[in-house]
Amino acid sequence: MDNQENEPLSSERKASDWSEEIFERAQERVENPEEKSGPPASQESEEAQNGENEKIYPEETQLETTTNAIEEDFDFELPGPFRSNLRKILEWVAVIGTAFIVAFIIKVFLFQAYYIPSPSMEPTLGIGDRVIVNKLSYELHDVNRGDLVVFENPSTSNGAVSDLIKRVIALPGETLQVLDGKVYIDGNLVIEPYLEASDNTFDFLAPAGCIGTKEVLNKCIVPDGHVFVMGDNRDNSRDSRIFGPVDIETIVGRAFVRVWPLGDFQRL
Repeated sequence: MDNQENEPLSSERKASDWSEEIFERAQERVENPEEKSGPPASQESEEAQNGENEKIYPEETQLETTTNAIEEDFDFELPGPFRSNLRKILEWVAVIGTAFIVAFIIKVFLFQAYYIPSPSMEPTLGIGDRVIVNKLSYELHDVNRGDLVVFENPSTSNGAVSDLIKRVIALPGETLQVLDGKVYIDGNLVIEPYLEASDNTFDFLAPAGCIGTKEVLNKCIVPDGHVFVMGDNRDNSRDSRIFGPVDIETIVGRAFVRVWPLGDFQRL
């Protein structure tokens, strides 16, 4: 009974002690305003959280610091004149690179220059002449008689040039015959103004590839998909009289203009 009556007194005494302590602290702050009361609770919480983060993730903090230092080390700007010259150099590199790409595309798919290494096409083309070959010609139309064509060399002997240039004389299905040094197609004389007046077509035995005329003198029936070609220098040309008709699929293109020598520019 006595204990129960004493408990409220004890509570009242404690409350009184707290009140006095709070009053004393407030009075000290009023009397000493220059003393800082310490950081607010929110700031203490943030600092504690940051401290915990540094303890938990020390590697991330170090990595961030290192990255910032590297960025500061490389944070520079090129001098004005040097930056201008560098820009010009890059522009020239881009122009030259584009030119090379365009030239490559033209050479592979459109046009290509060829050097004439032998006298087999004289007097039309001489040694050292250069011609431009149109690689799209026979994608757009058929081969015509009289065309100057560049084709893959049928010979596989060592040292042989990879491509040859000759004139188309007979077309697929036609019968070519040589009589008295003159060329006849299906019995009709072929007028060849590109030959020297004194040039004659020498006799030949029909080579392999001619239809039904194997080893027949001076006669060849041209098979489908092939053409019979000869050089304009008939006495000094290795052509279809020796290696037979040429497969049209092996024709690279048509030579249409001579560009060298410069003073002798001519359409062919």
